[in-house]
Amino acid sequence: MNTWFKSGSPWVWLSAGGVSISLISVLGLLWLIASRGLSYFWPSELYQFNLTDEKGVNSVVIGEIYDREEIPVSQLAHLNLKLATNQKTIERLLVKTGNRELVSLDFRWLLSTNITKTSTPDELVVVERRTNGNFYGYIDHVVLDGVTFAGVELASGKIPELLERVEQFQDKIDSLQKSDIGSINYELERLRLKARKHQLQGTLTKETQTDIDAEVAGLENDYGKLEEKLNVYREDISRDQLVMRAMDGQLITINFEQVLNLSFNNRLGFFEKTSMFISQIGAFLVDDPREANTEGGVFPAIFGTVLMVLLMTVIVSPFGVIAAIYLHEYAGKNAFTKLLRIAVINLAGVPSIVYGVFGLGFFVYMVGGSLDQIFYPETLPSPTFGTPGVLWSAITLAILTLPVVIVSTEEGLSRIPSAMRHGSLALGATKAETLWRIILPIASPAIMTGIILAIARAAGEVAPLMLVGVVKMAPNLPLDGNFPFLHLDRKFMHLGFHIYDVGFQSPNVEAARPLVYATALLLVSIIVALNMTAVSIRNRLREKFKMLEH
Repeated sequence: MNTWFKSGSPWVWLSAGGVSISLISVLGLLWLIASRGLSYFWPSELYQFNLTDEKGVNSVVIGEIYDREEIPVSQLAHLNLKLATNQKTIERLLVKTGNRELVSLDFRWLLSTNITKTSTPDELVVVERRTNGNFYGYIDHVVLDGVTFAGVELASGKIPELLERVEQFQDKIDSLQKSDIGSINYELERLRLKARKHQLQGTLTKETQTDIDAEVAGLENDYGKLEEKLNVYREDISRDQLVMRAMDGQLITINFEQVLNLSFNNRLGFFEKTSMFISQIGAFLVDDPREANTEGGVFPAIFGTVLMVLLMTVIVSPFGVIAAIYLHEYAGKNAFTKLLRIAVINLAGVPSIVYGVFGLGFFVYMVGGSLDQIFYPETLPSPTFGTPGVLWSAITLAILTLPVVIVSTEEGLSRIPSAMRHGSLALGATKAETLWRIILPIASPAIMTGIILAIARAAGEVAPLMLVGVVKMAPNLPLDGNFPFLHLDRKFMHLGFHIYDVGFQSPNVEAARPLVYATALLLVSIIVALNMTAVSIRNRLREKFKMLEH
């Protein structure tokens, strides 16, 4: 036994066991996130529950089953339920009922003892709407261009045609609002700022003001025409209506401009559910969020996360590499160099929220405020760069991840034998040529390793971003068709903050729970994709310069 311990085998087995436990834990966590996140998109069965409460009152509840749980009988002693003498627990169901016009909450708990009948009628339909959440019930009739179509089969036959027409109209409306009308508003604001700038500089002549007024009049005329066109589209959409019969028998009219999708879930087979599952995942990736981020998609958050990480990478890479080259290749071994290394090591341990406070105070208020006073005085007191935005977020995270890139690059430089440097210099190359043609190519895999670690950390950071740029809802993307096209001064959405907001700030916790898992799975997937891209680049560089290293 003593020989076995001295051989080091116990430590090998202990290390292997630790790695195995860590791997199993990571895989288990990913499985939990994936199973609960992807289940959010699978079309659920629609149930109709006939209930009789403790007072003998009958009612009907329609919806989807979200959860089941067993609760002790002792917790329900105040209800005076008639139970078997040996019964210790009662099952209760969490049902998503929607129909916010009729009830205040989307979810409702049902005790199994109160359910007298459970059925899944084929005629039950779920209507996904732009506002007020889902509606569950039966189709009573459809109004198409003022003509009423009654009967479930006839109405359901008209629904695909109606949905397609509404989608076409909605695409035209979105195009008018975001492209044409949005461009006119942007130009009107630009002209207003132009006039104010001339006024501040004392160069606003009568001719200049006349030219600006003429341009404004032309833009306002175009705006009026587009607004008339927009109203015509809205009138065309509002002509079609869907009349639904709710679980209490009330008839609710839903204009088709509010309808996003409509499906008879209980009629769908496996392949139809799979097709709907894939389409809902696609909609989640490309649509904008709705209903305080508890419904809809997360495309603005995906765009903001990727854009911020790419900007951060572009900023941190040159500065980190240059700092590492100076410390390893040029700086002498003196007290100043030791102080710099200690500072770099300490920076790696600073809490991320401290970087956010620094970014807010230095970059936003000091640097951004100075830029506004020098280049954008006409916009003051409304700030342009003196407010949190994607640029300051990227720079703040670049500083946060700078120590990682410096340390990784220095380690790569230290592994290069001194003989290679001496040989290059002996052949007549300058130190700069040696650095550019020999040292950096060989150290490029280590540089990419640092960049990979920086990307992995920056993509998941949320605390500093809450102070320097990220918001709950950003109506406009930082990228659009207006000059300069990429607007680094705008605020943006982020998947990490989206998870925090939906999970902890949502007014509808039960509805938000599966969305949290789905967004977390998406964030992990994006981080893995970014890392795999960087790893593949590193491997290509390693193969390319392998012969040079040898």
